Amino acid sequence: MESNRTSLACLILMMILGVWSENDAPSDKRYAILDNDWLAVGFLPFLLAMKGDMEVLGLVSNTGNTWQKQCGLHALANLEVANLTCIPVYQGATWPLINTPERFQAWETVHGRLPFQGAFGPLNLTAEQTGKNPTSGDPNRVVKEAFVEGFPNTSFNDATSAANFMVEMVHRHPFQVSIFSAGALTNVALAVRIDPSFASLAKELVIMGGYVDVDMFRALGDYGQANINSDINFKMDPEAAKIAINADFPDIIIAGNVANQVQATQEYLDEVYQVKNPLTRLFHDHYGTRFPFWDETAAGVMVDPSIALNTSTVYADVDISYGSASYGDILVYNPELRPAGIRKVTYVNQIDGAKLKEMMKQAMWEPPTC
Repeated sequence: MESNRTSLACLILMMILGVWSENDAPSDKRYAILDNDWLAVGFLPFLLAMKGDMEVLGLVSNTGNTWQKQCGLHALANLEVANLTCIPVYQGATWPLINTPERFQAWETVHGRLPFQGAFGPLNLTAEQTGKNPTSGDPNRVVKEAFVEGFPNTSFNDATSAANFMVEMVHRHPFQVSIFSAGALTNVALAVRIDPSFASLAKELVIMGGYVDVDMFRALGDYGQANINSDINFKMDPEAAKIAINADFPDIIIAGNVANQVQATQEYLDEVYQVKNPLTRLFHDHYGTRFPFWDETAAGVMVDPSIALNTSTVYADVDISYGSASYGDILVYNPELRPAGIRKVTYVNQIDGAKLKEMMKQAMWEPPTC
């Protein structure tokens, strides 16, 4: 309700200032900006969006799985594999708002290690030579050995920054742009701070991340269970996550625990490869079976909300106390017990996994074109 009132107030102000008229009223057309820590097999979120009749305005890179520049180059490479180089890629923030590898590793010394630290993992040049993405060290170095999809021949769009690009697009298409974030939320937070109307002018913010009550999985499960239940997306930049999920987007949809629901299996990889093309080959040979379909789940919910079979509306916040063992974790509250200044989000609890896998398969079998 609070977000709807803000959006209405923003709309009235735009009309008063003469920058908006009834002719600019939102149509049924849907747009998306995909902000992610892209890796070698990262094409499904933008394929799903386009197959769902969303126009992808651009891809944005952030620091998460690895450093922003390496992620951005993976995005360019994935677009080349998909023959979708018409979509621009904008480089996002290289550094989180406050966090650094040294700060992150010091926190781990006190509160325990994460199984996967992304870009903040210890520097390992030997691993990089065998094809691992860069961690720690120089954030602008590029490890070409990690590009199993092929190193890109195209270049970033350097006309503006990622955050400015997002702000410009919501002003150009008010209430029609879905902001998808499946990595650290640094770029989203910067856009929120750059322009007070950014969030309210977007259609929604869709987040992959924000696990709730998974301590027992980490404690009692094997290393793999601990890994998939460790929320690196929020922990990479907790302060940005807090800014983003308390901004006045008309809706914030969080695919947290549910992103672990649909697991990659060899049977599914083989099924997809019944149709052979560059996308299915890359997916079959390099996606692997270690992880669930994280980013794909969030993208599927954005494209087709009907795949969300069960959701909850909760008040949410992020712990930004560096001295806390839950630093970077999402916090959810009873409405009567919530602290001041936080808002409601839509938390997805269950999805139609069979429908998601069918959407993914069709996106690879009959990929969209520019």
